[in-house]
Amino acid sequence: MSPAPAHVIRDDADALAAASRLAEGAVIGAAERDRNRVFPRVELDRWSSSGLGGITVPREFRGADVSFATLAEVFATVSAADPSLGQIPQNQVGVLAVISEIGTAEQKRRFFADALAGLRFGNAGPERTGQRMTDMTTRVVAGADGLRLNGQRFYSTGALFAHWIPTRALGTDDRPVFVFARRDAPGVNVVDDWSAFGQRTTASGTVTFDNVAVTPDDMLPLHAMADRPTLAGPVSQLVQAAIDLGIARAAVADAVAYVRDQGRPWIDSGVDRASDDPTIRHGIGHLSTALAAAEAVTRESAETLDAIAAEPVTPESSARASVAVAEAKILTTEIALEAAETLFDLAGAGATRGTHALDRHWRNARVHTLHDPVRWKYHLLGNYAVNGTFPRRHSWN
Repeated sequence: MSPAPAHVIRDDADALAAASRLAEGAVIGAAERDRNRVFPRVELDRWSSSGLGGITVPREFRGADVSFATLAEVFATVSAADPSLGQIPQNQVGVLAVISEIGTAEQKRRFFADALAGLRFGNAGPERTGQRMTDMTTRVVAGADGLRLNGQRFYSTGALFAHWIPTRALGTDDRPVFVFARRDAPGVNVVDDWSAFGQRTTASGTVTFDNVAVTPDDMLPLHAMADRPTLAGPVSQLVQAAIDLGIARAAVADAVAYVRDQGRPWIDSGVDRASDDPTIRHGIGHLSTALAAAEAVTRESAETLDAIAAEPVTPESSARASVAVAEAKILTTEIALEAAETLFDLAGAGATRGTHALDRHWRNARVHTLHDPVRWKYHLLGNYAVNGTFPRRHSWN
């Protein structure tokens, strides 16, 4: 179940070039994969062999440790071609960040080597039955035959295609741990029951752990991060914003292309081409401006993270990172949704035909942007600005 040997990316320029090459291939057939719910298995293998899965590995472990600005651009580039392909490996970034924060030297050596070799780290996300996303019944228990992992998780993006499936669980002392189980280990069952109308090929469904054998070397003490200021949450959110930015880029590009090549002007415009209709030009200009703003703020937020990461992270700097990324998340969410909707207003009824598959942009934007609600981003920013209240530290901030 191991992939072909992966290219080891050496620097930021190498990473950006690899993302561009991957996107050029992934955009071919992306609409058909969405329409027929065909998983991007070939494209994921190309992702693995490209070396993009290891670009955040620290340099001391032979990784490129690219800037956050480069990381965001990599995910935006790939997501503009196929946002499901962009979302599937998103959790790997967060997983490697946790390993970097609290992993032992041996765990870092082991898991970073796997990432550089092209192995994919999936995710077994929040439980479906609790009142809150953080409620947890999944646990590691000790028995005569060693440690065993039991539980059921949902929103498990990437698990179906992974080599390692990390998940949160309660340890034998009832404190939270991060547990790594092999995708092909006995007792690991990944169920493709993801039925959302967008991001259809992410297979973000259920993972069940039934008496799965694990060892202490497969576990990280998440409780050790409870009171430690880190950039784990902001980095996770930056990747989410980059995926939405990619969806917005694709929607705006398709709006421009349709208007220019196939659109018709409104009868009262007095012009012969849709591209000469002043209201359509205004609409495209508005979308282009909003997209440029989202691009700029996403880049600025990534550069803020780069500056903060260059020094020891403090509660104050961790809060600034969350605030910076919240601004990007708001703008990328809003332009992704607006562009995907306004596309049809500018292009006209003909653009709704199924052969064009342009509805996928709105469906993908609407589903992915629900990962964390923008209304709470506004709350976070307002509370910080007015009251000086630091955002709570978790994966969604």
